[in-house]
Amino acid sequence: MSENNNADGQLEFDYIIVGAGSAGCLLANRLSANPDNQVLLIEAGGRDNYHWIHIPVGYLYCIDNPRTDWRFRTEPDPGLNGRSLIYPRGKTLGGCSSINGMLYIRGQARDYNHWAEVTGEEAWNWDNCLPDFMRHEDHYRLDDGGDADPEHKNYHGHGGEWRIEHQRLKWKVLEDFADACVQAGIPRTQDFNRGNNEGVDYFEVNQRSGWRWNTSKAFLRPAQKRPNLTLWHSTHVLGLDMASGEQPRCSGVRVERPGQGEIRAQARREVILSAGAIGSPQLLQLSGIGPADLLREHDIPVIKDLPGVGENLQDHLQIRSVYKVQGATTLNTMANSLLGKARIGLEYLVKRSGPMSMAPSQLCLFTRSSEDYDYANIEYHVQPLSLDAFGQPLHDFPAITASVCNLNPSSRGSVRIRSRDSKTPPAIAPNYLSTEEDRKVAADSLRVTRRIAEQQAFAKYQPEEFKPGLQYQTDEELAKLAGDIGTTIFHPVGTTRMGRADDSMAVVDPHLKVRGVTGLRVVDAGVMPTITSGNTNSPTLMIAEKAAGWILAGK
Repeated sequence: MSENNNADGQLEFDYIIVGAGSAGCLLANRLSANPDNQVLLIEAGGRDNYHWIHIPVGYLYCIDNPRTDWRFRTEPDPGLNGRSLIYPRGKTLGGCSSINGMLYIRGQARDYNHWAEVTGEEAWNWDNCLPDFMRHEDHYRLDDGGDADPEHKNYHGHGGEWRIEHQRLKWKVLEDFADACVQAGIPRTQDFNRGNNEGVDYFEVNQRSGWRWNTSKAFLRPAQKRPNLTLWHSTHVLGLDMASGEQPRCSGVRVERPGQGEIRAQARREVILSAGAIGSPQLLQLSGIGPADLLREHDIPVIKDLPGVGENLQDHLQIRSVYKVQGATTLNTMANSLLGKARIGLEYLVKRSGPMSMAPSQLCLFTRSSEDYDYANIEYHVQPLSLDAFGQPLHDFPAITASVCNLNPSSRGSVRIRSRDSKTPPAIAPNYLSTEEDRKVAADSLRVTRRIAEQQAFAKYQPEEFKPGLQYQTDEELAKLAGDIGTTIFHPVGTTRMGRADDSMAVVDPHLKVRGVTGLRVVDAGVMPTITSGNTNSPTLMIAEKAAGWILAGK
């Protein structure tokens, strides 16, 4: 890796990427593949050498850990009856792909077709996004001797950097829950990623042989040997440098490096923000790009008045129903004894399987909250365990958790700086359940969960609804209970959304260039105009893949 100095002794690169998370690692790989491009990748967090990053169950020890997580908190939320939530964001190489649930879900074709409609750019429709998903895939079903049906190669790639595997465990109680789903009218599926998610099956995961597969391993490590790629980790970006002129131009970044203090790096071509749906709007606002009133409130000179920066925050709120069960093996019973813990550890040590290889959720299903929808509008993450809240001990009775989320919430929130200090966390206000539609979907979703649990295939476990409780029946009661027990699935998007030229709230154009500012793009989940119907990590990689093609082509 090398650093370039210009005639004035300043550090200079062709491209500067801020954030070595999911999008940033892929971008660094793609842009540095051309040896003529000098690329700088900057990450505030440290190296991904913490052992719990790589053991799948280690997300329990990475979330809310200052070594790997920014440890954000939301503002008290009226929709959650005044509660505030932890709001994890990855702070290490690989970003959120180093601490997330490892679940491979693209979303539905209708999501991307809508993006194409609202941006006027056909490159964002499903058929044109599919090749970008496939370009970096390495899908296990296409391995030699794999079990792919002949159609699989039309939807999935092989030989790319992003490994996708089946989970290395099964639970009888979850398989019976899946049978109950079928009895409730939800079909089986073998692939959630062909444009229509509806169905039930185990999640596929981003793992390799029982280890987490993050974007640092997949994209960054293979590229680090290139002399034209420079990595600065443990480096805090203080703000963007803006060159004067008729139109504002981003000329580089100001950073704080260990042992060096504040230094500047210049970009000959572009600065690319890949700091995520929280970090990117925060950096824009700190640099004078955002809502003018907010910037003036903090005595920040207005470089470009873009009212949409930090607005349009969307997230998936999961509502966790817990059912006590009888005669079932669940993680509650396995992990609440020394012998059980020893068996779990030994299985992972010998086979890289069992509970230590678990993603946070195992069984997945997509269905409809009511007949009002002609597509799957809710997603379940079903787990053979239960606890009061993330980070709390498992219950001492056998139970499962069926978490359900509204895939297309109409509630909108915001991310806004609190001060000029770049190290002060922004105010994050998701505004969950702030619309009547979202409250109705929440109530109906809990009824769908009850309908599944009542089916004959699950009856042998004598399920007892522990949370929220059968005494709650009306829409109003269930919506309030959703506010009491709902929590984020960690999918913030939309805060730097793309849109047409006449869209006053669009922050970036359809090629992800910041409106009214040259030399600056945003490439991360913040550019999504609307949230995808499922987990957001893999869609973020697709966005980065598409953006890399445009950047290399000079578009």
